[in-house]
Amino acid sequence: MHGARQFTRSRIGFSTSSRRPASPGHERGRAVSPNPRLVVIPARLASTRLPGKPLANIAGAPMIVQVWRRAVEADVGPVVVAAEDVSIAEAVEAAGGRAVLTGAHHVSGSDRVFEALEILDPQRLVEVVINLQGDLPAIDPEAVRAVVRPLSDASVDIATLVAEITETAERDDPNVVKAVLRLAPGGRAGRALYFSRATAPTGEGPFYHHIGIYAYRRAALARFVGLPPGRLERRERLEQLRALEAGMRIDAALVDTVPFGVDTPADLERARALMAAAPRRT
Repeated sequence: MHGARQFTRSRIGFSTSSRRPASPGHERGRAVSPNPRLVVIPARLASTRLPGKPLANIAGAPMIVQVWRRAVEADVGPVVVAAEDVSIAEAVEAAGGRAVLTGAHHVSGSDRVFEALEILDPQRLVEVVINLQGDLPAIDPEAVRAVVRPLSDASVDIATLVAEITETAERDDPNVVKAVLRLAPGGRAGRALYFSRATAPTGEGPFYHHIGIYAYRRAALARFVGLPPGRLERRERLEQLRALEAGMRIDAALVDTVPFGVDTPADLERARALMAAAPRRT
């Protein structure tokens, strides 16, 4: 357990480049310039449908390492994995990445991201935190860049992503979360008015598939994790409704495709096939 203590006590410096350090140990020891943005990838071993998911091998590397690589390619800021288990942290650091151990008690990725932020940045240098899901090994780095853009409006607390739904089955699937947006025709970002598992809104017009990647202003994340679960959040089983119920503003950027997520053994096999067919990434 000595290694676990080493991970939890580390302070990872923030630089103006998100490129991987020469070695994780050397990175911890040197002073660097602040960066106002940080990507945090929360990861835990427990998964009902796919135990040990972060460490599943895809194209020669653990899935969590593949996600870390895509985030580094986005080049929006330093990338850190918030790990629930030392085996995840070790896998990331073995690949040249950065990781911090967080508690096993967290009920959501947002809580884990906030703990990692507080550990890594006690001086409050980071202004924007991107919460990137750890089960998106083939995500387009452009999607990571896109989620930050709505925060160019100072009135936006939280930014996220949507893609237009084109299939009836997708529209009517309760496992697909729909975002109700105030989005002008031809617009690429709009204010989120509601999120639902139901087919919403009714009537003619586009439907939007919500993609659970978020960019938070630091103060917004701190406020969000301190709020009690909301009534609508519990009813819909959608964490982001807590923010809307509390009067926080969420805007969504429109992207062209929904990134493929890995939740089941069948998803894992599909991800392996996708990554094997893709151009070689290192």
